[in-house]
Amino acid sequence: MTTAEAFAAIALAAVACDGKLGRDEAHALRLQLEYRSLYNDCSEASMGELFDRLLLLLRDQGIQGLIASALPQLNQTQQQSALAVAAHLVHADRRVTQEETELLNQLTRQMSLPNNEACMVVRAIEALNRDMLDS
Repeated sequence: MTTAEAFAAIALAAVACDGKLGRDEAHALRLQLEYRSLYNDCSEASMGELFDRLLLLLRDQGIQGLIASALPQLNQTQQQSALAVAAHLVHADRRVTQEETELLNQLTRQMSLPNNEACMVVRAIEALNRDMLDS
């Protein structure tokens, strides 16, 4: 798995962890990736092929297998960014399911980030996406 595939795999896991991958989620995922340097030169066709490969891995290995394949391919900085994107995708609609919470908890445990940094990343993204009117 390449770095580009691994980064996209973590984001895909975030939107697919509840067992559904809707059109809106797929669009949000694509938006989160398309401006990053890893994907600047990717055509629509190559992005489609990337997601086809990742979806096959997801079907064959499940969410846990997809994550286990992806994380070793990312250095700490890339893991931090992948976690932030995953948390953003999970929290963007301000409706976080139990499966999404479990996925983020799993990612924070599995990432090789120092001293609770993964938890701080997730909390920062939660705060960014929180509606001030929420009680």
